[in-house]
Amino acid sequence: MAKMAATIGEHGEDAFRKLFKFYKRRSPAPDLSDVIDFSKAAKHEKVLTTELNPAAVSDDEARRAGLRPVKDWRAFGLLGYPGFMFISNPFMPGSQQHWVKQCLKTYPQKPNVCNLDMHMAPTDTQDIWGKSADVLRKPASRIREPKTLLEKLRWVTLGYHYNWDTKTYSADHNTPFPSDLQSLSGHVAAACQFPVFKAEAGILNYYRSDSSLGIHVDESELDHTQPLLSFSFGQSAIFLLGGTRREDPPTAMYMHSGDVMVMSGHSRLLYHAVPRVIPSPEGDPLHPSLEAEGLGSVSDQGLIQDPIQGETTLIQSVTKEDWAVCSRYIQTSRVNMTIRQVLGPGQAFPSKDKRTETVMGYTDGYHDSQDGENVGLKRRRSSDARNPVNT
Repeated sequence: MAKMAATIGEHGEDAFRKLFKFYKRRSPAPDLSDVIDFSKAAKHEKVLTTELNPAAVSDDEARRAGLRPVKDWRAFGLLGYPGFMFISNPFMPGSQQHWVKQCLKTYPQKPNVCNLDMHMAPTDTQDIWGKSADVLRKPASRIREPKTLLEKLRWVTLGYHYNWDTKTYSADHNTPFPSDLQSLSGHVAAACQFPVFKAEAGILNYYRSDSSLGIHVDESELDHTQPLLSFSFGQSAIFLLGGTRREDPPTAMYMHSGDVMVMSGHSRLLYHAVPRVIPSPEGDPLHPSLEAEGLGSVSDQGLIQDPIQGETTLIQSVTKEDWAVCSRYIQTSRVNMTIRQVLGPGQAFPSKDKRTETVMGYTDGYHDSQDGENVGLKRRRSSDARNPVNT
């Protein structure tokens, strides 16, 4: 049984799809013994240690973004995946709460765009948090109640807003990128040897316990020399990282709350997917890293003061009232932030008459796609990896 996933994933027609369906299935539950768990630091034949650049981010800069000193981060690579880096929860105790709250309360606010905008009036999506918080603060009831807007949220776009119809970004669909998230992303990228990375676009994914993310490649950005950054919060999930072709079997790994993945170089344009969210054990609904302690602990105060220099940090404390909503949500859900640079130095968006318009049919939710096929996230690449089509 332990090697069943490896057997299923042998090279062949759409090996990725077969493994996606294997890990996604509910009954019988899949064997997860082959899934790499970086948090346990167990030796694995594919896992490599990765060198970071502690000098790129000072300890003070890291702390103000809620991060541990870079020298204390645990970073890994994978054999056969040059450019892929996995950082096992570099966040200081308690600081994840800020990012959870931002994803649920702040980032869905206008002028940012979300899936609910596609079929609701602007006034109805103006305050998703305010329209949902009172319901989520109440103790769970056995009676099934209608889902709140927050529970219906599937994606939010930041900065250059991704166009799901044309699979492109454009200069005229752009709003200010959040400064706290830009700083966090810049520090992580710099520590990973990308000192000039500029966070210009973000896609936030909101996963419920039965959600999945179809097989795709993130290639719509005009510049692929800069990395794709991925931050996970809440429930754990299985991430599949494949190759340049769908015939290449993927490697499965856990993503726990606080984990960061960096896809660069050869790994920047690899197929990947999330077939499954892994619920926490009963009686222990929150990941230990989300406990309220240390920097960023739950309080009724405002900005956190730097414990050494007394300077205001980027990380805001979360009130008990707000955390009651956040913790209720992530007891059964997962939030993921993928941050990318869209334009390289000197690059500009092509004129509309020169832009390829590849329309696959709009969907306001890209989770739970049939058989792992992705219909609303990114335009799927040609299966012939030697001739990829970039937007």
